[in-house]
Amino acid sequence: MEDVQLVHALQTHQDGAMEQFQTAYTPLLRYIIAPILPDERDREECLSDVLLRVWNSIGAFDPGKAALTTWLTHLTRNAALNRRRANERRREGGNLDETLPDAADGPEQSFLKGETARMLWAAVGRLGRRDRELFLRKYYYYQPTAQIAAELGLTLRAAEGKLYRIRKHLREELGGVFHG
Repeated sequence: MEDVQLVHALQTHQDGAMEQFQTAYTPLLRYIIAPILPDERDREECLSDVLLRVWNSIGAFDPGKAALTTWLTHLTRNAALNRRRANERRREGGNLDETLPDAADGPEQSFLKGETARMLWAAVGRLGRRDRELFLRKYYYYQPTAQIAAELGLTLRAAEGKLYRIRKHLREELGGVFHG
């Protein structure tokens, strides 16, 4: 199937389109991911993330602006780099799920930091899927807003506006505890 037909089939969510896409493009995606992520399990999880992103954001792809392989290369490379950064942060102890107490903090400060992180993660978990993805990509994976906007099919201004509203909502929900 030609790229244009495959893109149309994916955009209209036709039966079998994703399987055809996987058959045609999984080798390319693996080729892009392999040098960035040395662990095979990370590679497979990243590949799954990329396939899900393709399915969710193919509607934003415009064949008039770029070739499908170019779009896929950028999407895949960014996903692999984000996973690598997250893995490095976890190894360095930057995982918000397990906020470690600072040696200079007393027991109360340590407890409050942990509670704040738990409250934030709970509030983020209650966001809608798209808002949660936008928030995590910006503030957990540290992706540039322009990249997020392009991949989600938003304008830069729309993405910035949504991030502002998400931060405002989280501040209100957490009673001023969150200062992001």
